[in-house]
Amino acid sequence: MKKVSATLTDSFGREHNYLRISLTEKCNLRCTYCMPENGVLLSPQSQLMTANEVFHIAALFVQNGVDKIRLTGGEPLLRKDFSEILTSLSTLPVKLSITTNAILVDRYIETFKSCGLKDINVSLDTLNTTKFDAITKRDQFSKAMSNIELLIQEGFMVKLNVVLMKGFNDDEIIDFINYTRDKPINVRFIEFMPFDGNNWDKSKLVTFDEVLTAVNLHYAEVGVESIPNEKNFTARNYKIKNYKGSFGIISTVTNPFCDACNRIRLTANGKLKNCLFSTGETPLLETFRDGKSIEGLIQHALHQKKAVRAGMTELEDFENLENHHNRSMITIGG
Repeated sequence: MKKVSATLTDSFGREHNYLRISLTEKCNLRCTYCMPENGVLLSPQSQLMTANEVFHIAALFVQNGVDKIRLTGGEPLLRKDFSEILTSLSTLPVKLSITTNAILVDRYIETFKSCGLKDINVSLDTLNTTKFDAITKRDQFSKAMSNIELLIQEGFMVKLNVVLMKGFNDDEIIDFINYTRDKPINVRFIEFMPFDGNNWDKSKLVTFDEVLTAVNLHYAEVGVESIPNEKNFTARNYKIKNYKGSFGIISTVTNPFCDACNRIRLTANGKLKNCLFSTGETPLLETFRDGKSIEGLIQHALHQKKAVRAGMTELEDFENLENHHNRSMITIGG
């Protein structure tokens, strides 16, 4: 498959080779930072990408330089045609990965393996069953934990995504890191970010510096080792000496990594977001269904991309909720 890498370059020279595709706006959990308390207005089924459309639109991105695709949601495994989608995408020359809450992964172990999917990110914000029930509004802690263990046993590369919120789970930072002692996993602490309906408040923010200070203090005698950052990194990674696993901190709020951004997002209803925080979206699906080229739309969207956080260059701008007229996280895709 011929690639034209220049097509997916923005006005700042950043090449975009990483496509995140949301497969659904639905989820079987109700995490408060992702799903607004009153729910979300779902797109009509007719406005969502079909399995065939997901494949062909993804293939177009691949022809233009994308070599990594992550499937997200909502909860992507809720799609009844998930296996069909993954199987078709596995024929493309890309690295496939998925973000899931792990509740349903035991049904798809063999599908993952046959499609060459090895990297699985699991959203898990607490190691406490009572807290889990509180933040997800569902009694699924045991299922999530047993499936995480299953993924590790089956040899998948597992990352845990932990959204830190002061007063809720900031007291579990050390517990999560201790979870990496005997397990080859990566725990990623994510700064709480503002999205529609998630009641973001600066006072709930646990910053990069606060996490690292707490870790260095607790493990002063053991030793905290820095791990070299990957190209286009989002997390700054560390590990405790002699631990099998590692941990990282994604500091989108206090220490963004926009300079090396290589990511673009496709929502379940076929709209392109050039930045997680962008309020503007480029509809691709309608044009695609009309049999017209969408490459020009993609290029235009990338050239509209701002240097930092959809134009919110200063922390004060980012913290101002008047600047966040965005979707809720569940309808963007994690």
